[in-house]
This record gives sequence, C-alpha cells and structure tokens, in this order.
Amino acid sequence: MLLKNFSFRRIAFLTTVTLLVTFLTLPLIAIVWRALPLQAEGWLSDRTFDALRLSLSTATIAAALAIVLGTPVAYALAREDFFGKPLVDALIDVPMVLPPAVAGLALLMTFGRRGLLGPALANLGIELPFTTGAVVLAQTFVAAPFYVRAAKAGFAGVDRGLEQTSALLGVSDARTFWRITLPLAAPSLFGGALMTWARALGEFGATIMFAGNFQGRTQTMPLAIYLGLETNLDSALALSVILIGVSFGTLALVRWVAPKGLGLG
Repeated sequence: MLLKNFSFRRIAFLTTVTLLVTFLTLPLIAIVWRALPLQAEGWLSDRTFDALRLSLSTATIAAALAIVLGTPVAYALAREDFFGKPLVDALIDVPMVLPPAVAGLALLMTFGRRGLLGPALANLGIELPFTTGAVVLAQTFVAAPFYVRAAKAGFAGVDRGLEQTSALLGVSDARTFWRITLPLAAPSLFGGALMTWARALGEFGATIMFAGNFQGRTQTMPLAIYLGLETNLDSALALSVILIGVSFGTLALVRWVAPKGLGLG
C-alpha cells in the first residue's frame, strides 16, 4: 500500500513539474524558434543597435549607482541597530513589489516639471523626464533593492569572530573591513550587482512612463521590443533572443558565484 501511495505521489509530482517547466520554458523556446530564420536586417538594424547600446550603458550606470549607494545601507542593515531600522528595511523592498506603472508615475511626480523637485531642478537648469538620465533613474529605482538585499545577506554571513580577532591584533576597523569583511562578502555583493544589472536591463514600465520611448535617447531593449510588435517584428525578436541569452547567462553566473548568499542554491 505504501509503495502504491509513493508511486502515485511521485507520478503526481513529476506531472506537476513537467507542466510547470513546460509552461515556463515553451514561450522562450517559441521566441528562439521564430527568430532562427531571421534575416540579417533583423539582427543588424539601427534600432537594434541603438537599443542594445543604450540598454547596456544605462543598466551599467544604474548598477554602479546601486553599488555606491546600496553598500553602506546594506552594511548598516546587516550590522547596526538604529531607530527606524525595520521601516528602512521595508521601504527598500517597496520598489520590488510596486507595480511598474506606479513606479514610473512616482518618479514623474517627483522629478517632473510639476513634480516635487521639478521647480528646484529647473532653477538649476536640469530637466530629467524623457532623457537618458531618466532611464538611469528608473532603472536604479526598480533594481537597487536587489543589490541591497544580496549585500545585506553577504555582510550578515561574515563570521564576526574573524573581525574580532583582527581587532584584537590592533587592526583598524577600516582595514578590517577592506581586508576581511569585504572579501568574505564579495560573492554575495557581486551576485547582487549582476542581478541588479539584469533587472535594470529588463526594466520597462517605469522607464516608458518616466523617460518615454525615443530611439537613441530613451528607447531601451524592452521598449524597442514593445514598439517592434507594431513596426518591426524581426528587430523585436532579435532583441528578445538577446535578452533571453543575457538572462540565462546572468543566472548561471550568479548561481556559480554566490548560490547561498542569494538564496539560489
């Protein structure tokens, strides 16, 4: 009887896994299959190159900003106790669950001409909406929390005993951080930076609302795919295949570098 129950459970489990994996992978396979016979124009069009160049540059800048701004925050959340820490921790997670349209509207209401900071920026001669800078801001807003989460886990996982030993040997806190804490947390930080970069590369909703969709200036790869559905399907398919490849490559690298620190193992 136990054998029959075990067999039934195993069959049910394998069936469920097969259905879910098929559902998740079949659309990706369909894109690749449809893109295989594309002519050179689909892969080498100006729109494809412009979107690829813009996406790579803005996503890299967004990831760099997340690292510079997020590392001290992640360290404080992992190691320090301060007033309002739970609130700060929760607020950092908000962009991860916020609908993209709401994120775009929030940025527009903050940095737009009539937004909260719009007049002050205008006095300085700065105009952000519908510029490349707006793309970077939108990508940073939605992607930075991924880095903070990973970095926080990395810092929290460092053995405090090693740091205490270093302090007993007379090593300064700064040198201990650079020579012990940071190297030990580096896999999680690097994995978080990769995930942040990939998330920024795929950002769509906040970008189109805050930055618009102008080729060569704000039209990233996801936006070019959206427009390509109506104007240039071959270009949209080519960009989709590129993003699928980048996504798989990023996940593979993250799993290899920091599987435990990011909860991917």
